[in-house]
Amino acid sequence: MSILLAVALAASPTLAQMKWERRVLIVAAPSEQNPLLAEQRRILANWKANSEDRDLTVVEVIGNRVRGAGDTAASIRRKYRLPGAFTAILIGKDGGEKLRSAKPFPAAALEQTIDAMPMRRAGQR
Repeated sequence: MSILLAVALAASPTLAQMKWERRVLIVAAPSEQNPLLAEQRRILANWKANSEDRDLTVVEVIGNRVRGAGDTAASIRRKYRLPGAFTAILIGKDGGEKLRSAKPFPAAALEQTIDAMPMRRAGQR
């Protein structure tokens, strides 16, 4: 591992550090080639413009690699009981699980769920 990569990985906050600051979308897949992972990435890329003010961080757990958080894949898989198959989980700012699916979340489902959260509604006033 290069030193730059190690520094970049170390700089990522852990899920615990994001609590009360960020909502987290965990997207887990067994490999980069997973078609459901590709679909979730496509949905998120198209939705990104509408998600800027929703304090959402995407954390990918692909095989034994993590992108977007400083946690290990094993610790995230254990804490959120992630199976070996594709799983998407929306975590609120309070650290609680709000949505879980074995299929990619449509942008509308993410939007509606986030916009209904008490901390989101309080922030819109």
